[in-house]
Amino acid sequence: MKGTYLGEFQEIVLLAILILKDEAYGVSIQTEIMNELDRNISRGALHTALTRLQDKGFIKSEVGGATKERGGRRKRLYTVTNLGRAALNEARDIRDQMWKKVPDLALNFNYSI
Repeated sequence: MKGTYLGEFQEIVLLAILILKDEAYGVSIQTEIMNELDRNISRGALHTALTRLQDKGFIKSEVGGATKERGGRRKRLYTVTNLGRAALNEARDIRDQMWKKVPDLALNFNYSI
């Protein structure tokens, strides 16, 4: 797993896909991120992240069935692979390990350097 970098935005996208389960498609992922983090993201940025995550093997996608609500268009649905889950766990472990080493005083806003 070493050597495979997972950026913050990619991590957020992976987490949104896991939260959405079987309903993880472009617009729903974008909406989930905007609702949870109050963070606006463009479709282009999301598409780039999804493409990179798929290239790394962290997600896979399949085209769902056509629906009346979408005028007969189909959704591309995303799921996190085992490799993607491992990358998320590693990212969390690394962050936790480093947070444990930060002295309490370093996070005190009244502390002047």
